[in-house]
Amino acid sequence: MFEIPQLPDVATVARRTMLGALVVGVLGLVVLLLFSQNWAALGLCIGIALGMGNFRLVVRSVLKVGRRAEGNKRRPLAMNTLGRLMTMTVIALVLAWVEAPLGLGIIGGLALFELLLLANVTRSMLKTGAGAAFGGGGGLALLFGAMPPDATSDASSTGAGAGPVDVHEVGEASDGAAGGGVA
Repeated sequence: MFEIPQLPDVATVARRTMLGALVVGVLGLVVLLLFSQNWAALGLCIGIALGMGNFRLVVRSVLKVGRRAEGNKRRPLAMNTLGRLMTMTVIALVLAWVEAPLGLGIIGGLALFELLLLANVTRSMLKTGAGAAFGGGGGLALLFGAMPPDATSDASSTGAGAGPVDVHEVGEASDGAAGGGVA
């Protein structure tokens, strides 16, 4: 249960995310232009482009910092990421102040890109079986852990449960009781 999950294939995730962002960008551009929202359409394209550029810079920074022999590798990554996020936020806010639909389009484009990236990373992790390290491979198990809600209350109320609990055994034992149907 505590084994380290395999990282998703970065090239596949990047390719899928970039192609998905281009498709979503073109569709969003067409829809916004049909509704005569020229500034929002431009902002959406700029936001998606900023998201793509940020993703490329993050990958480049991770590779560059990973090659260093220094002990503290988190600080440069955190500072680079924080600097980029601050720059993109300032750009979006200034443009939202100058022309509101443009700024909101940028924020929407960034959000769409990040949503696509998150979906592709999650899909890749589930496909490679990395979700098993988090208690099963189900999508919600990745986010919230695999411990069923009844397992902690049962163990604490009976005084038993001082040792580790096998998540798969608990899941199989509670499947029949959680059905709620006819026994």
